[in-house]
Amino acid sequence: MATLLIHRATCIATFDHSDPARGREWQDASLFVRDNLIEWIGCSAELPTTLRDAADETIDARGHLVMPGLVNTHHHMYQSLTRAVPAVQNAELFGWLRGLYPIWTGLTPEMVQVSTQVAMAELLMSGCTTSSDHLYLYPNGVQLEDSIEAAQAIGMRFVATRGSMSVGQSQGGLPPDSVVEREDAILNDSQRLIETWHDAHHGAMLQIALAPCSPFSVSTGLMKDSAALARSFKGQGVRLHTHLAENDHDIAYSLAKFNRTPAQYAQDLGWLGDDVWHAHCVKLDEDGISLFAASRTGVAHCPCSNMRLASGIAPVRRLLDAGVPVGLGVDGSASNDGAHMVGEARQALLLARVGRAMQAPELRDGKTFFGCDLGPAEMTARDALQMATRGGAQVLGRSDVGHLAPGMCADFALFDLRTLGFAGGAVHDPVASLLLCASAQAAYTVVNGRVVVRQGQLTTVDLGPLLERHNRLAMQLAQAVA
Repeated sequence: MATLLIHRATCIATFDHSDPARGREWQDASLFVRDNLIEWIGCSAELPTTLRDAADETIDARGHLVMPGLVNTHHHMYQSLTRAVPAVQNAELFGWLRGLYPIWTGLTPEMVQVSTQVAMAELLMSGCTTSSDHLYLYPNGVQLEDSIEAAQAIGMRFVATRGSMSVGQSQGGLPPDSVVEREDAILNDSQRLIETWHDAHHGAMLQIALAPCSPFSVSTGLMKDSAALARSFKGQGVRLHTHLAENDHDIAYSLAKFNRTPAQYAQDLGWLGDDVWHAHCVKLDEDGISLFAASRTGVAHCPCSNMRLASGIAPVRRLLDAGVPVGLGVDGSASNDGAHMVGEARQALLLARVGRAMQAPELRDGKTFFGCDLGPAEMTARDALQMATRGGAQVLGRSDVGHLAPGMCADFALFDLRTLGFAGGAVHDPVASLLLCASAQAAYTVVNGRVVVRQGQLTTVDLGPLLERHNRLAMQLAQAVA
């Protein structure tokens, strides 16, 4: 078995809630990995000599913060090919989609594979070790295997969702008819993918989820049939994912089409439960929050995308206080337009604070309180990092990642606190400085016990040629509809 020692870290923030007496943040700490699992963690002075001598590799972590690998709960990786497209730089969601669908019809298997690796490279280099991806377009022979092969080559832990669209413009949907699929074909392929690729074991590197795109691009029947199919694999943890309540137009569509709010519609479909997570939920109302909390339905909070498309500010504090599982997502590379998970957590921190300040005054015990009465305490750095780690793992149904403890998967990231962005901050609080200071790249990222980023460089793919190929394909895709 391969062994790895992370030795004498300035701080290891475990986010482990099981042993509060020992503390969740270790100073001058070490971590020992055997094969793909954490075997030991604690103060460096207490590291057994047998473990120190057994390490096949030792990383000197002095001056570094060690964090659980960040968990990305919502992404559209193919969209890295269409970042900053001029025609949609200032569009809201529906206009943005209408502007990009014609371009995306030209996607090829090569484009999906290359764009997925680029997106994953960006995630890994920001300390993210587990990511989902929502691929709902399958033109020109594209298959979910194109994403799966990319993940296996680059070394990322992956939840690949079989997205789908079945209701085109001619049937009152948003996408053009050229990019929708037959529902029987969607369901058949979904079953094939689960049976071929889904791994329910502890430490699984690949899992499959079913993800009809949205209420405005799939039928009620497909939503129900997808849920039934996922749940027919009892005990296998096949999860369900879609977009919900993303902006005001989304709400209006749901009320006009179904005479239901998005949360009520999800309830009607059987799309609430601890095996479901919804992206965005910016416009989830109090009744919707209650439905989500009672059913333990998860939310992928995507602050950068929500700001980029002017969708609004999700009620994250109310969701968390109600007991709704909440993780973070970078969302599509064309609506962010990045995939930096530390940056996403920083934005979640800042947006929650300004969102509170924008709320209307409230009357409490005869006194008027303004929305900013909690001030910055609305969201702390550790709250945001909790969403980026444990919260994301919970949303994806993973109990083996998201915090650091013996028996957990060896997924973690090291950040060099001696770099310029941390100057004057890490000396006071290395954990909070990760979000309060400039967003840092990871010095090391370890996935499943394997070092995939070393001294800031990817070890699994040659990034230079990959980016050249990616940019060439991006131009080819855009020029096809010019």
